[in-house]
Amino acid sequence: MTEEKVEVPKKFEEIVKKIEEMSVIDLSELVKVLEKKFGVSASAPMMVASAPASAGDSPAAEEKASYTVELKQVGDKKIDVIKVVRDLTQKGLKEAKELVDSAATGPQVIAEDVKKEDAEEMKKKFEAAGAQVELK
Repeated sequence: MTEEKVEVPKKFEEIVKKIEEMSVIDLSELVKVLEKKFGVSASAPMMVASAPASAGDSPAAEEKASYTVELKQVGDKKIDVIKVVRDLTQKGLKEAKELVDSAATGPQVIAEDVKKEDAEEMKKKFEAAGAQVELK
C-alpha cells in the first residue's frame, strides 16, 4: 500500500502528527468519543447495495480487510483477561473490569476495524489468558 501525499494545513499539523502516532485501537476509541461529543457519525453512508453472490462465488476468495474483535467468554482467569483488555484498549482498571464483567451477559466488542494481523494477535493474547474471542 503506497501512502499518498496529502497537503495538511499548518493549523492541523500538530493534531495530524499525534493521530499518526496512535494505535488502531486508540483511533477507534477516539472516533467513538468524537461521535458522542459532537453527535455525528464517522461511517460513510451506504450508497449502493452489493449484488447478490452467485453460486460460483466463493466466500474464501474475498478476505475481509478489517475485523471486529469480540469477547465471547471470559473463562477461569478473569484477572488475566482484564489485564489483556487494559493492555489492548488502554482502558482504566474500572472500565476494563466492567467490560469483562459484561461479557458474562453477552459478547462484548473489544476493537472494531482492526487489520487481520492485529486481530489475530489480539485473539492469541485473549486465548492465552483463557478467554474465548471471535473475529467478525
